Amino acid sequence: MIRLIHIENIAVIERAELTFGQGFNVLTGETGAGKSIVIDALSAVTGGRVSRELVRTGADAAMVTAVFSDVDMAGWLSDNGVAEDDDGAVYMSRRVTADGKGACRVNGAPVSTAQLRELGELLIDIHGQNDGRKLLDDASHLGYLDAFGGYAEILREYGEAYALLRGKRAELDAVSMDEGEKERLADMLRHQIDELESANIQPGELARLEERRALLTNASKLTRALDGAYRALRGGEDADGAISLIAGAQSDMEEAVRYSDSFAPNAAQLRDLRYTMEDAAENLRARMGELEFSPEELESLEDRRARLLRVMRMYGGDEESALRFLAEQRDQLAGIEASDERIRQLSAELDGAVARAGILADELTARRAVAADGLKARIAEQLECLNMAGVVFEVEFEPVSGEFGLSARGRENARFLMSANAGQAPGRISRIASGGELSRIMLAMKNVLIENDGIGAMVFDEVDAGVSGIAAQRVAEKLCDLSRGRQVLCVTHLPQIAAMADTHFGISKRESGGRTVTSVEKLDGDGRELELSRLIGGERVTDTTRRAAREQLDAASEYKRRNGQSG
Repeated sequence: MIRLIHIENIAVIERAELTFGQGFNVLTGETGAGKSIVIDALSAVTGGRVSRELVRTGADAAMVTAVFSDVDMAGWLSDNGVAEDDDGAVYMSRRVTADGKGACRVNGAPVSTAQLRELGELLIDIHGQNDGRKLLDDASHLGYLDAFGGYAEILREYGEAYALLRGKRAELDAVSMDEGEKERLADMLRHQIDELESANIQPGELARLEERRALLTNASKLTRALDGAYRALRGGEDADGAISLIAGAQSDMEEAVRYSDSFAPNAAQLRDLRYTMEDAAENLRARMGELEFSPEELESLEDRRARLLRVMRMYGGDEESALRFLAEQRDQLAGIEASDERIRQLSAELDGAVARAGILADELTARRAVAADGLKARIAEQLECLNMAGVVFEVEFEPVSGEFGLSARGRENARFLMSANAGQAPGRISRIASGGELSRIMLAMKNVLIENDGIGAMVFDEVDAGVSGIAAQRVAEKLCDLSRGRQVLCVTHLPQIAAMADTHFGISKRESGGRTVTSVEKLDGDGRELELSRLIGGERVTDTTRRAAREQLDAASEYKRRNGQSG
């Protein structure tokens, strides 16, 4: 159940904290006072869609915190890496800044909006003012029926089978083409493959060619530089090289050692230097011998380089991309050449997928027929309790027109029909139901669908729209009955519903400092009587309206006592 909600800077509410009780909780107040904003805050903190307009004008951010107690969410918390709280409660919070950014937390741990929404769907079911309008959309009716039927596993299996069917259909379409188009594509692929294969591309070859090209195009400069370096080391006819000079210096230093051992390190250093220079000269001579330059080699290299660049420019930009493209074209050509066999194989696989989906669709059809009978009976029971005993509720099926007589949802669509008056043929709800009837049908639907969902809290935002008189009393009783097994929160304008509350909040607004301020107050006995008097008689509260309010409260207490609830 929802134990508490704390609101800061949401719309016209600067700060409010509501501590909810078990059973039936009601929020009343003048239109525009901010009752529905409390529901909006609950929706936000349980992952509903929000916008920056939710933030109170002039505030930097809005904040909502909700505490849920007597819930077993240990599995979800563990799966999502959130620690359990010591008291077993679940603390959810959401912050939305004026620039639209936000942050969500569960038990202090940061979570995504999707995680917050997933947890919220396990804890609370919020029925907003516009939810009843979904009943006017025929496309939503099959979903309602399937939710009531409880055959989720068959729906999942059928969904997988239908997805496989569509995949095989797409594969078959992709490989099926006329013979002329097939031959044109095969000729193009063969040309590309021949060109790439004849190029004989090797990974890294272009880099090696570029390096060799740099040598060949600078051959004379390179030869001159190497020759100069070698002569500087070995010397020539007209001058000694560095090695000869170092050898002379070494000889002189060894002569000096004969007179003083202190010069031995210097002699050794010159000896090592001479050996190093001799090694360098030999290595240089060997490299010079390896260099063979010819105009023919440069011309051949330029031709090879130009061909590689052209092929890579056409087919990928580098060796790896061109080779990958070659492999892809080979695969595509092989697929075309083997397409007749592939078409036969895919056709057989598609037939199997159609048969599998058809079997599951037939099972869905049978399950839906049973569910429709059950839903009609249960809705009829609920509507009778809501002062709509004469209403006829029907479920009409219509075959789909998709390929193979199947759609993503099975063989049929469903449409809810109703007749509001005796002798009237059932018709579409959108054409027959009044606003009050629509509210009660939606309430009946909710009562039926939530019987086994395990959700501990339900929220109704003005479910009484268009309802008055005896019908209002029946709606009040139905909400009260619903609160026996779970916590119910309801925003209402009707005194009949407000009188049934176990916990009653009054919401009012006033101006302060040129701004609208909304306040929330938990009402005691006198406060409830005064609030019901206002709901009954409007702004002018009289002894008569107060008497009527007391009668409403007494009647509600009596109803609860008769039904085993505390008065």
